[in-house]
Amino acid sequence: MITLWGSAFAGIRHGLEAYSPEHLSLLRLLVGSLALFLYAAFTKMKMPQIKDLPVIFLFGFLGFAVYQTALNFGEQTVSAGAASLLVSTSPLFIGLLGKLFFHEKTGKMYWAGAFVSIIGIFFISFGTGGHFELGVGVLLILIASLSESLYFVFQKKYLNKYGSIPFTAYTIWAGAICMLIYAPGLGSELIEAPAAVTWSVIYLGLFPTVIAYFAIAYVTAESGASEAASSLYLTPAASIVIAWIWLGEVPTMTTLIGGIITLLGVSLTFFTGKKQGYKNGW
Repeated sequence: MITLWGSAFAGIRHGLEAYSPEHLSLLRLLVGSLALFLYAAFTKMKMPQIKDLPVIFLFGFLGFAVYQTALNFGEQTVSAGAASLLVSTSPLFIGLLGKLFFHEKTGKMYWAGAFVSIIGIFFISFGTGGHFELGVGVLLILIASLSESLYFVFQKKYLNKYGSIPFTAYTIWAGAICMLIYAPGLGSELIEAPAAVTWSVIYLGLFPTVIAYFAIAYVTAESGASEAASSLYLTPAASIVIAWIWLGEVPTMTTLIGGIITLLGVSLTFFTGKKQGYKNGW
């Protein structure tokens, strides 16, 4: 799961060589949706209850449409390795959402970790743009991380109701439907794109989108979102290595330092809030 998740960031950078950010998201979700339709037909998967459709569409919008599109736009200016480090702030957002919606206590260590993470984010931004300010690409990837966190925190009720694979399928389909507004122009990009780039997008749709999300949904259903989020700690390392091999991207020393600082801060917030998080299932 970690390798698949980490490879997505390099795959996105490769896909952006021929596809616009919104078309990349749409094509990736269409590929995943097609595979899931075949799986659903073969296994005779039950469809969700009508009353749950609005919530499922909201999850699909947040967890796939917003997350992938914001990440794609962000990676236009941010390297794959730096993007993975920024997305690893998800446990920080999960802790904050736990406080806001589950009334969890956040002690001094949580806020200290949040402060340390912010410092790390500024270092990553410097390594990306050459100055200490939050560039648009960095902000977009942080929005993606927040959107992903919302998806993970509130999904457990529906994971328990439908199961990890059906619920993930429903939300991917919903995300694809949300992205259909960007369908105009996709055909021409698909015709003009090099085959290697299109194969990268197909890979993104099948592996990081479907298989990795199945795995993390299963972990969330069994152990909660906090445990699922812990897998993000190893993802940046995998992403940096894969981007180096696949794209020849070498992260700057400033980016690596910022990543270490960010992960240190996130670990403080995660491990201090983990016990409370389990009590509420997130």
